[in-house]
Amino acid sequence: MMGDWINIDAGDGSGSFKSYMARPAGGKGPVVIAIQEIFGVNAGMRQICDELAADGYIALSPDLFWRQEAGVELTDKSDAEWQRAFALMQGMDIDKGIEDIATTIAAARRLEGASGKVGATGYCLGGLLAYLTACRTGIDATVSYYGVNIDKFLIEATMMETPLVLHIAGEDKFVSKEAQATIKSGLKDNPLVEVHIYDGKDHAFARPNGIHYDADAATLANGRTKEFFAKHLKA
Repeated sequence: MMGDWINIDAGDGSGSFKSYMARPAGGKGPVVIAIQEIFGVNAGMRQICDELAADGYIALSPDLFWRQEAGVELTDKSDAEWQRAFALMQGMDIDKGIEDIATTIAAARRLEGASGKVGATGYCLGGLLAYLTACRTGIDATVSYYGVNIDKFLIEATMMETPLVLHIAGEDKFVSKEAQATIKSGLKDNPLVEVHIYDGKDHAFARPNGIHYDADAATLANGRTKEFFAKHLKA
């Protein structure tokens, strides 16, 4: 399946950014936005979009580093790439990132063949952004994979109006046991939130071809995500 790139005008009028797009065989369906890790819209994110398209979704992965540097594509295979990825993450304006996701959601609803329903799934940095997207936008359903620093934004869950799934790696080196406990405690009474813990698994266990990829955990998490999106976006 071949994807393509589209341009999206930023909501604040500061320019435009690209988004990878993959369409299902019929060209129509709900939209799922795949929110990037710290490595940009790389081959792994494009693969996730292609897999979403195979499941019947129009998939978009917007370049959220464009305000610093457009077209970033890194891997987790070298120290130099990790250092560059961390620098980009640290330099990112989270609020502007959410604005760009909100702009992508609006663009998604206008796409030819789009059903009107829009979901999002995010990974690592994108896992935090997915959580904040659920809190701050009118998205229909959201999934967060091993989001970092969610524990610092729990107050925002009071603004959530649509369902959210959190996939948390039990041995995540970027999310401490204390932070995991804080997240579970802070969200346990929120009926919109479903939390899954993957014991013994490290950060990025679902990253295609990643150094911590775990096939069993990835299959379980992705299966739960597939059922969740089918219920909330295709029904």
